[in-house]
Amino acid sequence: MENKPTTQQKGRYELKYRGVDCLNCGHPLKLSDKYCPNCSQANSTKKLTLLDFFEEFLANYVSYDSKLWRTLTALLLRPGKITREYISGRRLSYTNPFRFLLSLSIIYFLIISYNSEFKSINKYGYNNQKSIFDLNKEFQKIEFDSDEERQLALIQIDSLKMSKFFKDRISNKDSIILSDPTSYFKEINTENLTRRFFGKIDFFNSIIKHDTIYYFEQGVSKFEIPENRENEITFNLANSFVEIEKRPGTFLNSLVSKLPFTTFFFLPFFSFFIWLVYIRKKYTYTDHLIFSFHNQSLLFILLIVSNLLNAVFNFRSEGVFILIFAIYLYKAMRNFYKQRRVKTVIKYFFLNTIFFILGILAITILIAQSVFTY
Repeated sequence: MENKPTTQQKGRYELKYRGVDCLNCGHPLKLSDKYCPNCSQANSTKKLTLLDFFEEFLANYVSYDSKLWRTLTALLLRPGKITREYISGRRLSYTNPFRFLLSLSIIYFLIISYNSEFKSINKYGYNNQKSIFDLNKEFQKIEFDSDEERQLALIQIDSLKMSKFFKDRISNKDSIILSDPTSYFKEINTENLTRRFFGKIDFFNSIIKHDTIYYFEQGVSKFEIPENRENEITFNLANSFVEIEKRPGTFLNSLVSKLPFTTFFFLPFFSFFIWLVYIRKKYTYTDHLIFSFHNQSLLFILLIVSNLLNAVFNFRSEGVFILIFAIYLYKAMRNFYKQRRVKTVIKYFFLNTIFFILGILAITILIAQSVFTY
């Protein structure tokens, strides 16, 4: 007797499109098989249309029993319990923690990039800074009895070269460097490593700002600078500092956009400290890492909601959502590790201290890396 499906399927899954062999792995199929029992590919011989493609894509996210909705519900309403269920074997019920965190970090990155106001800070770059005192403008405000008197005063000002003084405003150090760059560089090249390194950065910073130097090879030929790795590194650093001074907002925007991705390098180290704190518990390092992934995912969800609220209602809500996360994290630790309140509170504050220390270290490394590669 032919084994027919109990319910009529629509679209690509209609009975007329069923095959007897899997198109992916060749495993024998029955007409009642909606999916291949060997590789899980859909049993359909129908050509994929654009409508089918979007229907399947949306079904994975919109359907009531999809992994996404189950994960979101469990993550929001059952702190810590989703991790217990996941490590106990119920993995098909929820999305992969790493993939879920990666998706949220990308969404957060896109939102903060779109809503970023850092680029408006570019107007404070040194190229856009106006002179504190415009002598010509102030001179025009002065009332003279006659044109001859005005011309005489103008001649006196020009003889003192005050206009050039207010216009250029070059620092003493820049003046010393620019007066004889070749000799100055040879002099700082004899200093110890630390003084030499920072001295070269100052040197290159000055000639990049006030001379027509755009790349390292130009400085080598123009100022007889030895072509070695140290000089190239200090030139690139100085060039980065100059670019940051020109466009500080763009640099901050670039820095903030990288923050979500530092999570994936930061959490494994933090999970090691969780493992040490709960070393008597029969959890593996991977279990603690999954716990960290789930909590960080919740933090990203709260930050995404906060940014959307800030954009729509024009008020700052980050503090409220950070407080919600602080309470959530305590509940997650209680539900997952099943320890008493006193122990949980002590470990909660200790791990948060470690988290902030590692966070500061990670941000410091990120800033250094951003400066080197900007």
